[in-house]
Amino acid sequence: MTISRRQVLGLGTGLAAMAVAGCGSNSGRPSSGGSDGSKPALQQWYHQYGEAGTQQAVEKYAKAYPDATVTIQWSPGDYEKKAATALLTDQGPDVFEYPNGPTIDMIKGKQVVELTDLLGDAKSDFNGALLERMSYQGKLYGIPQVIDMQLLVYRKSLLSAAGVQPPQTVDELLAAAKKLTNNKTKGLFVGNDGGVGVLGGPALWSAGVDYLTKDNQFGFDDPAAFESLRKLREFWTSKVLLLGAPTDWSDPAAFTQGLTAMQFTGLWTLPVIEKALPGDYGVLPWPKLNATTGAPSVPVGAYGACVNAKSKNLDAAKKFAKWLWVDQTDDQLDFAQAYGFHVPARKSLSEKADKLKSGPAADAVKLLNENGRPQNPMLWSPKASSAYSDALNKIIRSGADPAAEIKTVKSVTEAELKRITG
Repeated sequence: MTISRRQVLGLGTGLAAMAVAGCGSNSGRPSSGGSDGSKPALQQWYHQYGEAGTQQAVEKYAKAYPDATVTIQWSPGDYEKKAATALLTDQGPDVFEYPNGPTIDMIKGKQVVELTDLLGDAKSDFNGALLERMSYQGKLYGIPQVIDMQLLVYRKSLLSAAGVQPPQTVDELLAAAKKLTNNKTKGLFVGNDGGVGVLGGPALWSAGVDYLTKDNQFGFDDPAAFESLRKLREFWTSKVLLLGAPTDWSDPAAFTQGLTAMQFTGLWTLPVIEKALPGDYGVLPWPKLNATTGAPSVPVGAYGACVNAKSKNLDAAKKFAKWLWVDQTDDQLDFAQAYGFHVPARKSLSEKADKLKSGPAADAVKLLNENGRPQNPMLWSPKASSAYSDALNKIIRSGADPAAEIKTVKSVTEAELKRITG
């Protein structure tokens, strides 16, 4: 895999750029007229997906649209920075995807337009948690495309040989990782950074806390959170983590090649794992902290289709977004199933997703329904996210004191919440 759509589930999504960055050779939006002068011209941006065939699929969808000439920009590299920067200029896309919908600053800065009315009668068919995540003050600013989720995969044969049961708590996971580590295989892979990028949310939910409280106050200045973060450090110091793998957590190669007995990865990897290890793997949520604290979790995210407020063809851009992500249910199902496994964002389509109805994929969907946690909330700003990422890096990799580091994150977050809501 190259750059992956799975950045939607990474910790540091939505880092806005403050200076113009190059967006490739196709960075400018076409003129307002179509190639024949009769139809509006729209530009739609995607990040570079890792799954083979995805680019060709979205180009096919765009070509089939009858009411505008739609040009696709496929962006490798730091897509989020490119998109955030482009919105500050007159050269941005008309329609673009963004992790978990637009940031709060894009909304408050009036860089994106409200899309509430586009859903119509289909609103109740969309995943409610994701619609809430992409809304601010009751108004929707992104249309969920597909649901991505992270989970823990494990090799059944390796756990059986070591006499290890699938872990149900973090302590059991650590004990299992120790037993499964030998001179050929590490017990656990959570990314080459030791989990800094992907375990921020699971570590909080494992401890029974969250990024923010229900009334939008800082949510994890709490002893249970400190203990959960100390456990992540213990994984690092226990030498049970695979580090320096050829590919990172979003690719299953480390798992399929036997470099690790367990890996925190995503639902999208299951077709590759099934082909390499048929019947010899299972799926789990990230476990709760201990028998009495917290809950298991599977982080859930979705790229949301957004419309640039500076579009020269605003009505046409909204009409296209509705056509693709509300009306074209066959294309939405194709996008979810044909290029790795993803859960459709709509309930009616999930029921038609045959590839998700059996084996570990069906188990994963059950975990999603029981333990799914939408990735960080709307008011968790890019600056707060960056502060938490820095803290995790210091705690996991350098052994910094969790309580002290979280106090710093709390200070940054409270200032951001005051800025956003003031």
